[in-house]
Amino acid sequence: MAGAEPPPRPNDTEEAAGPRESGEERPLGPGPASSPQILSTNELQELSDEVFRLSTVHEIVLNADLKVHMVNFPPHSLENRVKETLHKAFWDRLKKQISASPPDYTQAIQLLQEIKEALLLLLLPQNSQLRSQIEGVLDLELIRQEAEHGALDIHGLSTSILSTMAMLCAPFRDEEVQGLQSLTDPVELLREIFRVLDLMKMDMLNFTIQNLRPYLQECYVQYEQEKFQKILDKLPNSLDNTTEWLRRAAAAEVSASSLQSQSCPATSSSPDAHFQGAVNSNTTVPSAMSVLNRGYMDLLCWEPGQNEYPETLLLDQARLQEVQAQVNQLTIIAAVLLVTSGVCGSTLFDSPGFIARLKLVTKVLLEGLSSISEKCTSLKGQIRSIADKGNAVRNIIKQRIHLFLSLFISPDGQKSQKDFPKGLDAIQEELQEVGHRFRSVTYHNRQVFGPFYSAILKKVLFPEAEPDSGRDSM
Repeated sequence: MAGAEPPPRPNDTEEAAGPRESGEERPLGPGPASSPQILSTNELQELSDEVFRLSTVHEIVLNADLKVHMVNFPPHSLENRVKETLHKAFWDRLKKQISASPPDYTQAIQLLQEIKEALLLLLLPQNSQLRSQIEGVLDLELIRQEAEHGALDIHGLSTSILSTMAMLCAPFRDEEVQGLQSLTDPVELLREIFRVLDLMKMDMLNFTIQNLRPYLQECYVQYEQEKFQKILDKLPNSLDNTTEWLRRAAAAEVSASSLQSQSCPATSSSPDAHFQGAVNSNTTVPSAMSVLNRGYMDLLCWEPGQNEYPETLLLDQARLQEVQAQVNQLTIIAAVLLVTSGVCGSTLFDSPGFIARLKLVTKVLLEGLSSISEKCTSLKGQIRSIADKGNAVRNIIKQRIHLFLSLFISPDGQKSQKDFPKGLDAIQEELQEVGHRFRSVTYHNRQVFGPFYSAILKKVLFPEAEPDSGRDSM
């Protein structure tokens, strides 16, 4: 079926719930540094399969709205023209074979076999009676014998096929299946049966995903950890970008902690048990949680091409970049609203629907304010300057939004909703929605990759410490 990715095979999900094959449980995370190894073709294929299964389960768990859809090429695209040309040639050939004297049913029998296989794939394990019925009606050996003797009744077989499809299809496909019963041309009927069967297979796939999700949500942490560890075992250096990402975040945390200590000598941070100690006599080692949170916040300022994206976040890169784009958009909107409020005062800001409809700004300015020309000129200039990344108002708003989101993704992030930052009231609903999306991705990432991050941060913060054989979590 074009455009549909199959869900993980049952043995993959069963593996996730079961214990490790080895009796010895070793810690997750990168092992000792090793030289690059050359993988065979089979090993590369196995690695590709592991990545595919990992990404499929990850998407099912994290994307509650995940649904597969048929691929529809644009009407005038080259892909669509090639597809239509090939399909027309295929069905024209079938029509020519069936219309011959005597009829040639070679291609028709092949299609009936494919229909039979498609119907059997749509069955649930408990549908044994219906399975026997399909096997009986679409008995390929009997169909070949009937074709050899000129007694093959394609329309009669199609009627039985449509009856079976009506029993198997989702309720919202009933009308579509019933509509096929009015078709009399055997070629058109077979073509439409295939089209609707493709839709039914897509429906079954979405049904399977929906039913797998609750199970996967119970065991996804162990499953993703083990799959990622298998990849790491084959590619020992595949966490280099993640290590560099955390190293930069740790350096930024140490720098920020040093500045805070200089300005407030009596105040000190309380690092967690895994990372207590000091880099030197004047610097407190930051906690793993603070480093990781700073790393997540750095992703909201990620510049394409500047650094390679952390490997542990590649499956969520699109989600995080969407959050980044939304944060940038909200920053500009909030800055525009703040500047407009400062220039125009309550006359404009109290206008009905102003916040929801930014276009109302121009109309109210033109109709209701005194000294309109002077204020318009000032407002336009200030709004235009917001496009500059160095704009003071924009940077203040950006800092407030980032502070809000940094609190939102912390373990006690719900507290951040009680004291909403000043100047952001107009975008509170949108910002909280973005916060929930950001928190969802980072929470999932922290759950799965916590042991890997702990192992990396120990090397970053304590390069001279002896390796610990126990399993850590963040």
